[in-house]
Amino acid sequence: MTRDNPESRFQVPRHLVVEGPIGVGKTSLARRLATSLGSGLLLEGADENPFLERFYQNPRDAAFPTQMYFLMQRAEQLRRLRQRDLFQESRVADFLFEKDRIFAELTLNEAEFDLYSRVFDQLAPELQPPDLVVYLQAPVDVLMERIRRRGIPHEQAISADYLQRLCDAYVAFFYHYDAAPLLIVNAAEIDLVDNDADYRQLLDRLADIRSGRHYFNPAPISL
Repeated sequence: MTRDNPESRFQVPRHLVVEGPIGVGKTSLARRLATSLGSGLLLEGADENPFLERFYQNPRDAAFPTQMYFLMQRAEQLRRLRQRDLFQESRVADFLFEKDRIFAELTLNEAEFDLYSRVFDQLAPELQPPDLVVYLQAPVDVLMERIRRRGIPHEQAISADYLQRLCDAYVAFFYHYDAAPLLIVNAAEIDLVDNDADYRQLLDRLADIRSGRHYFNPAPISL
């Protein structure tokens, strides 16, 4: 479906996903894209996970229930969309179902990951891939500063080492990702939420993507 929006002429994907590590700005960008494209919004609801705060305080103790909750939650969100046929309307999401496995590999021990993978493998074939993925990247020092600024209490315990391992895992995952068209964005020096010029650059780049893997390394534009 095609809509004219005031910022760019854009072929709106039925299911657009914004992804990236903690603190990179995926949820904020997903909200803005949904608003300007006239799409629905699907958020992962991390605050609903009753184990998450305990995970940041004691990762080894709470890793398995945290990951299992996220896995089941995200699968159910996507399944409900399909059952209600809401994919006939466009949606912007701040999570890719497969990304849950990135976190699981980092946090679970071998036995836990084996059990997790069995459940994951049963759920994944039921779900449709997105039509376009935007993968935001930024260095760890930038992510740490953004996490500090947004001030979510339990996130303040996240270490630079954990974030680096997470960023490396994201890079490895998307290096092999080919289930949907992919735009890899260097988001280190741009503000896609509050800077309209930076945001228009992204929309203009997205308008050109129909298939394959693409890279976007924009320079910031002063307001």
